[in-house]
Amino acid sequence: MVDVSQHELVPEHVVLDEDEINDVLDEYDIDRTDLPKIKRTDPALPDEAEMGNVVKIIRESRTTDTAVVYRLVVD
Repeated sequence: MVDVSQHELVPEHVVLDEDEINDVLDEYDIDRTDLPKIKRTDPALPDEAEMGNVVKIIRESRTTDTAVVYRLVVD
């Protein structure tokens, strides 16, 4: 079986701990449920990602070198 999350075109996905989540939510003045969603079944998610976790996705960008987005893991 192929591990899609290790493909060169899939951006890095990092599960945040509670302190990091609180920092992000405070920075943007939002609630956890205001974040865009990502399904738990998404093959790019790390195996340890569970429903309710927040994932930091680090993508390459032509204009800013890297672009960081956050997603809430849902069922």
